[in-house]
Amino acid sequence: MKIALINENSQAAKNGIIHDALTTVVEPLGHEVHNYGMYTADDEAQITYPMVGLLTGILLNSGAADFVVTGCGTGTGSMLAANAMPGVFCGLIIDPTDAFLFAQINDGNAIAMPYAKGFGWAAELNLQDCYRKLFEGTPGEGYPKERAQIMAKNRGVLSELKSKTCYDMLTVVKNVDQDLLKSAIGGEKFAELFYANSTDDQMNAYLRSL
Repeated sequence: MKIALINENSQAAKNGIIHDALTTVVEPLGHEVHNYGMYTADDEAQITYPMVGLLTGILLNSGAADFVVTGCGTGTGSMLAANAMPGVFCGLIIDPTDAFLFAQINDGNAIAMPYAKGFGWAAELNLQDCYRKLFEGTPGEGYPKERAQIMAKNRGVLSELKSKTCYDMLTVVKNVDQDLLKSAIGGEKFAELFYANSTDDQMNAYLRSL
C-alpha cells in the first residue's frame, strides 16, 4: 500500500515526529510512506487545510496513493476538507479505539488527526498505536462481527451516494481556483512523488500544464 503523509502549515514542525511514528509501524508491514510535507514551518510551499483536502483528493483519485494520513490542529478542518472531495472517505482519529473502529466499520481511505489539541507527553506513542490499529489487521471486517454484513452494505450505499453528489476529480481540479490548486501541488517533492505513482494520464497532463 502507498500511504501519503500530508501536514498543513500550522503543524508542519511536527512532520518529522509523525513521519517517524508512521514509518515505524507500517514499513515492517510492507507499506510505503510518501511524505508530501510540509516538512518545516518555513517551507516555501505553505499548505492550508483546504489545500490538504484538495491534495488528498488528487492523490487518491489518481492512484498516486492508496491511503492518506493527514491532520491539523484539531484534525477537524482537514477531515472536512478531505471529505469534500470525490472518492475520499476520511475519519477523525484521536485514539487507537477510533482507529480500530474506523478501519473495521468504515474502511475509509484517509484519516485526519489532531496534532495540537491533546498532543502532549507520549504523543508519538499514541500515533504509533493508532497506526497499528489502522494497518495491522484486515480492514472492513466489521465490529461487532455480527453486524459486518450490514456495515459492508452501508459502506456501499455511502460510496454510491457520494458518487452522485460529487464531480469526478479531474472536473474538480479544472473548476477550483487555479491559484489554490497550484499552491496545493507546489510542495518540494510533489512532482517527484506524484508523477512516479499516479496512474491517471489525464490528471497528470492537466497538472503538468500548470
